Amino acid sequence: MILSEMRDYLRGRGQATLGDIALHFDSDPEAVRGMLELWVRKGKVERSTLMPACGGSCKQCDMASTVVYRWLS
Repeated sequence: MILSEMRDYLRGRGQATLGDIALHFDSDPEAVRGMLELWVRKGKVERSTLMPACGGSCKQCDMASTVVYRWLS
């Protein structure tokens, strides 16, 4: 997986969870996160966190399913 492939995937979808991106590229979520952070620093991608139905108090949700990345331009 290279940065341009990740860019094209996110541009095409508009937004995706960290888990969806990692699954699509058959990669470790932490490796994907590192690459996405480059796009965040460049101002091309915005990271947000979904609030689980429980309000996040139980801390049992998989972080990869609650972090969403959105292509900005």
